[in-house]
Amino acid sequence: MPRLHMRICEFNAWYGDQAILKNITADIPAQCITAIIGPSGSGKTTLLRSMNRLLEESEGARTRGKITLDGADIYAAGTDVTEIRMRIGLLAPKPFPLPMSIFENIAYGPRIHGQGTKRNRRDLEQIVESNLQAAGLWDEVKDRLHTPASQLSTGQQQRLCLARALAVGPEILLCDEPTSALDPISAERIEGQLKFLKEKMTIVVVTHMLRQTRRLADHVLLLWMGELIEGGTSHKLFHSPRDPRTQAYISGDIG
Repeated sequence: MPRLHMRICEFNAWYGDQAILKNITADIPAQCITAIIGPSGSGKTTLLRSMNRLLEESEGARTRGKITLDGADIYAAGTDVTEIRMRIGLLAPKPFPLPMSIFENIAYGPRIHGQGTKRNRRDLEQIVESNLQAAGLWDEVKDRLHTPASQLSTGQQQRLCLARALAVGPEILLCDEPTSALDPISAERIEGQLKFLKEKMTIVVVTHMLRQTRRLADHVLLLWMGELIEGGTSHKLFHSPRDPRTQAYISGDIG
């Protein structure tokens, strides 16, 4: 059994008076890909954004419950939120490269958050190269690192954003529909990099695509109207679901 990296314990979330998440309890195993699936409006992105405390940036959002990272509650009083967001990175649905060069997009995070050697030019060059390699982009951009990132294709920009997220050294990577804006070839490249990266880190992916879930996920959480109705290994959920709603959803009868 893989060790638990995160644990969600009786977690609730509201926007104003509207309950979005209702008593969610789930485990996130280390060095695996966990997919969060479910119909639109089931609370998938809300749960994902709760896992690195980005939800609280939304007006009217409030939470109750615990989410632990290596046993420590990230919502505990006095928690350093900046540190949490360094340890738990996020890849958004659409790429948003910073208005600067490819190199500076990757170097930006280490410059802001890094200590000592991370501000050294040679070390920054190593950080940029290693993370572009990890994102599968290095060979395509190594000869134009100082050109604007906006000149990259959409698929390349998403891999650039992946490299930028990795550059601050997160332990966990949250991915919110990371291929929804991409063509099939670019989507396949992102999926391939996520499979590669799970050997070194924990990955949580929100996706509406069941085929992608089957390809990627080791574990699956199925949300339904803000409730977790089933969770477990991908094989078990797709081949022997416990809840009839799970069977109806994965068969396409509802959802």
